Amino acid sequence: MDLSSVLQVTHNARELGGVPLAGGGTLASGVLFRSDALSGLTDEGLRALRELRIGTVIDLRTDGERARSADVLPQDDSVKLVPLPVQGGAMDEMVQHLLPSGVGGSPSAAQVSEIVEQVPTLEDLYVAILSSSAPQFAELGRAVVAAASTDRPGVLFHCTAGKDRTGLAAALLMLLAGVRREAIVDDYTLTQQNLAGGFADALTGLITAIGVPLTPRLKTLATEAPASAIEAALDWIESEHGDASGYLRAGGMTLAEVEALTKVLRSA
Repeated sequence: MDLSSVLQVTHNARELGGVPLAGGGTLASGVLFRSDALSGLTDEGLRALRELRIGTVIDLRTDGERARSADVLPQDDSVKLVPLPVQGGAMDEMVQHLLPSGVGGSPSAAQVSEIVEQVPTLEDLYVAILSSSAPQFAELGRAVVAAASTDRPGVLFHCTAGKDRTGLAAALLMLLAGVRREAIVDDYTLTQQNLAGGFADALTGLITAIGVPLTPRLKTLATEAPASAIEAALDWIESEHGDASGYLRAGGMTLAEVEALTKVLRSA
């Protein structure tokens, strides 16, 4: 269910509840919410957090991203903020890291070519994020279980655009719950539609602001959500860990914790 018009101002917010499960039933409602950053929330948006019974916000952005644009949350401690930095998804930080040291102003054509050669595809980026971030995703799962026993069981997780790190988290949790693969892919690709227009321009502006021209690969990394990217992530989870449970256990969750999370995700 789209929530961008409710969680003002967000551009890529939705609840994941109600999606059919492969074995029957649906993904639990009022439990999982995904979004772009909450740095622009208005008073109306803050009221919506309360009305949706969202009591936990998980910020998957890096420390630098949070420092530049902190989430706006209620001042009464009714919403718990859980920073879980997942590296690799901040496009501007990635490009800045690839710039040759000592570059001032706009890079030369040769330097731009060198940068582009090092920029990963979305498919490679997602595999790299999953490879290095199992402990963070396991901690996210624990937060979902912990919230379920409170009077505000909703957990909203986000990064900057709600596309890459958020998309992987959503896919992983949906996969664990037993959501059909095609529905997981459909949820992921919806992001590209949500990011179209001015918000996409703002995202690409983070890259061009440091003097790097917007190449097709950089545009894809910043604003696009092709099915092939999340398909590659799901394939990697299956090939390397067997399933979502195996991946989360590799990140430190016990079998009992995974079973508890699965139960919460499938509950009415």
